[in-house]
Amino acid sequence: MKLISWNVNGVRAAHKKGLLDFMEKTSADVICLQEAKAHPGDAQHIAWPHGYEVFWNPAVKKGYSGTIVFTRVKPKNVTLGIGLPDHDGEGRVITVEYADFFLLNVYQPNSQRGLTRLEYRTQHWDPAFFAYLKKLGKKKPVIFCGDLNVAHTELDLTNPKTNHRNAGFTDEERGNFSKVLAAGFVDTFREFEKGPGHYSWWSQMMNCRARNIGWRVDYFVAAEKLRPALKRAWISPEVMGSDHCPVGLELA
Repeated sequence: MKLISWNVNGVRAAHKKGLLDFMEKTSADVICLQEAKAHPGDAQHIAWPHGYEVFWNPAVKKGYSGTIVFTRVKPKNVTLGIGLPDHDGEGRVITVEYADFFLLNVYQPNSQRGLTRLEYRTQHWDPAFFAYLKKLGKKKPVIFCGDLNVAHTELDLTNPKTNHRNAGFTDEERGNFSKVLAAGFVDTFREFEKGPGHYSWWSQMMNCRARNIGWRVDYFVAAEKLRPALKRAWISPEVMGSDHCPVGLELA
């Protein structure tokens, strides 16, 4: 089973930059998109590739956040949000239940410049999302993917020292991610690649992408129970169309 995740930074903008060609060529069983910045009605003109069921979770606020899942494998159930009104208005989570696991498409909140949302992110969102993971995990193994808006270790960004205390690289954000992994999850990319220099987001300033000055903030994280099924995990920096690139996971 081939899974793809991509923060497209606006699904309508990505459509104009080759999103459909990518979806056709990748032939994934499931494609999870984040930061859709659109409602289904905004994309009626787009002829999505044949064979996918499409599930949207748009934010209440127009042109903001939002997630989409395309799946060729018939799901047993699909849930929008995590069941908490305080968090669910921004369209950040879609849960797709398959026979053997839950797949969560998640766009985690950004702590923002000046860390104006750090408290919300680390003291409210992260604990609520972690509780949701644990609740699902009692039923069957969980995989969650998406733009998690955190570079976990110093290997996951080009300039860790100068970015310490910037959004996405605070001790609080990294520590909360470590707690999730310690509770029985694996960062699937690091199961196959231990070295530095692998990024999924680049600033649009100062030619950062061409110079590979970036951050790895997009992940597939899987329950330990699924470790034997992990066939490969990868990042696709050659795929353009957003300031993020797609990441992938293949299950045996």
